[in-house]
Amino acid sequence: MTDMNAVVGSHDLLMITLDTLRYDAAVLEEANCPNLCGTGSWEKRHTPGSFTYAAHHAFFGGFLPTPATTDKSQHVRLFHSRNTGMKTHPYTWLFDTPDVVSGFAAEGYRTICIGGVIFFSKKVPLARVLPGYFQHSYWRMTFGVTNPRSTEHQVNHALKLLKDTPLDQRLFLFLNVSAIHGPNHYFVPGARKDSIDTQRAALRYVDGELGRLFEAFRERGNPVFCLAFSDHGEAFGEDGYHGHRLAHETVWNVPYREFFL
Repeated sequence: MTDMNAVVGSHDLLMITLDTLRYDAAVLEEANCPNLCGTGSWEKRHTPGSFTYAAHHAFFGGFLPTPATTDKSQHVRLFHSRNTGMKTHPYTWLFDTPDVVSGFAAEGYRTICIGGVIFFSKKVPLARVLPGYFQHSYWRMTFGVTNPRSTEHQVNHALKLLKDTPLDQRLFLFLNVSAIHGPNHYFVPGARKDSIDTQRAALRYVDGELGRLFEAFRERGNPVFCLAFSDHGEAFGEDGYHGHRLAHETVWNVPYREFFL
């Protein structure tokens, strides 16, 4: 268990949501993802929402995916709103603000969002809600789901922001990776539709690009606590279900990792 009271304020924070990544697809690619899985394996968890908008509202409220077990003693929440009347663990970091992002800002963090899927595009009022949690938020067409090099462009932008952030400035960087979200069939030559195999190929591509981001954080010299997980999965015909925004285990089961760089 990680004592977040010893982390918040002393570490840079990096949160990565691997949009739409299924748990089983992630596990099948562990050996091919040295950056995300070089220090451990994916943990099976349950998402608080079946699509991006709902899930991220929960995440920014401090409600991360929960362990896929009936043993509640195994789950210690990293963040929790103070004075809610709920019992918390001594390792849980408590915030007094409406959300954990502004809670980090109140602790002196510079909060940055690099969006990916449409809910971070800021094109319409609804798509301004999630990036609106942050002091600084960015979205480009090249970051979106239709660009086969989206993660490359997102990481390049993150590297510029890291370079412009003083070393003594604590940083909370949030990255919504869009590449695994459909359409992803173009990651497998000749494929005409999305599948577990094309998700796996997209994940391999994403892992390769995230290596550059991790290295840039290490070069800053500050300790870094990283969270990487999916917001929801995707059904590819199991029991007749397709897509997400539905109650099926392929959607609710998500991969989760927390680690120090």
